[in-house]
Amino acid sequence: MSQLGERMIRRVVFTEAEIRERVAQLAREITHAYAASDPLLVLGLLKGSFIFMADLVRGIQLPLQLDFLVVASYGRQKTSSGDVRLLYDPPSSFEGRSVLLVEDIVDSGTTLRRLVPRLMARGPTSIEVCTLLHKRTTSVEPEPRWVGFDAPNEFLVGYGLDHAEDFRHLPYIASL
Repeated sequence: MSQLGERMIRRVVFTEAEIRERVAQLAREITHAYAASDPLLVLGLLKGSFIFMADLVRGIQLPLQLDFLVVASYGRQKTSSGDVRLLYDPPSSFEGRSVLLVEDIVDSGTTLRRLVPRLMARGPTSIEVCTLLHKRTTSVEPEPRWVGFDAPNEFLVGYGLDHAEDFRHLPYIASL
């Protein structure tokens, strides 16, 4: 990382070891919850969730399929614009399937509020949300069923989360 990048990091919020342990625990909980269901469709929100989702699905001990959505609401800013744009909508059939939506962070809740009704219209049996981080700054509907960590109200990067496409590669989560 450049010296500029190192200077921008204020503190490590969640270590690599803490993340690894919590993701394994979430995978066990999800395995248990979906043990009696048909193959699960795990739907990741790109780009932020890709590292979390990869680690999570490797720990889920069930048949599953993967797909992704690409949404944008931040751009180069540190706060959501409130304008949630769907840049890639997967062709996967949701009809009669259990869908697990994997999110990197729930902040304002705008993405979930706009996205979940759109996905429900495609006829899944259920949609549940698993998020690595939840800031709990506002009430969210639907409330994520699985939360990795309650997060401080700071701008966080690392483990897939970025600022203007930088910092995603960090194995820990830090605040800027």
